[in-house]
Amino acid sequence: MDARIEAYLEHLRVQRRMAALTLQTYARDLSTLDELARRDAVPLDAVQIHHVRRWSATLHGQGRSGRTIARVLSSWRGLFRWMGREGWVSHNPVEGVRAPKASKPLPKALSVDQSMRLADHRAPEAHDPALEVRDACIVELLYGCGLRIGELVALDATPGEQARGWIDLQAAEAHVWGKGSKRRSVPIGRAAVRALQAWLAERPRFVRDDPRALFLGRLGTRLTPQQVRARLKRRAIEAGLPTHVHPHMLRHSFASHLLQSSGDLRAVQELLGHASIATTQVYTKLDFQHLAKVYDAAHPRAKKAR
Repeated sequence: MDARIEAYLEHLRVQRRMAALTLQTYARDLSTLDELARRDAVPLDAVQIHHVRRWSATLHGQGRSGRTIARVLSSWRGLFRWMGREGWVSHNPVEGVRAPKASKPLPKALSVDQSMRLADHRAPEAHDPALEVRDACIVELLYGCGLRIGELVALDATPGEQARGWIDLQAAEAHVWGKGSKRRSVPIGRAAVRALQAWLAERPRFVRDDPRALFLGRLGTRLTPQQVRARLKRRAIEAGLPTHVHPHMLRHSFASHLLQSSGDLRAVQELLGHASIATTQVYTKLDFQHLAKVYDAAHPRAKKAR
């Protein structure tokens, strides 16, 4: 490795007191720079911006993600900044070079059948029946209303001055306080109303420390997001679902299935409480994937030659 890279790594270790694992990452990234520069016979003090852009494209062509390339460029940028302070280069060739835009992974959603299986699951008799009623209600609200986990656990059984969300069974609506302290009302379907009625009948035996909370644990305290995640994970395993299920996946499923049925992106935006429709548009990609699968399975011209 180039002696100047070794000197920079020693500077990071001694002067910056960089953690060992972070230092290893820098060493790998700078070793990559050293290899690329040697391959093209370019001394480090002669590196120009077009070299860096070409090497960034090389990494992209090798399958490196945009996020990884951004980290590599950050390591290189730090090296040349230090070399400039040492008087070895007159400019930083990495300044102004940006990594390829990282593609956002599509949110994972359950199929309609999987969602129904999770909602209709009945646990073994060994479990506490009242808590199973509560968990079934949680699933109905997450999937039937598209609530965020924070919105769900903040719900109170009745409205109040301190309430950050509540249920109005008579109007079949959930009033929630979402991101940015924005309130919205979400309709509650018949299945969720029935699930709520069943849980409210069981809930009084759990009321102790927090009488306002809609969802309570065995000790009478408001359920935490961690507890909901654990209960949902267990329920999904018992229901035989082949994937790890978490609360936000049910929100994605709510949005995806609603968009597939209605095609009304603006309505889905309002129900999810998204400030920008650009955030909601990711579900059009999920919807297109669904349509593409239908096309591949049904259209005679979609059949690939074997």
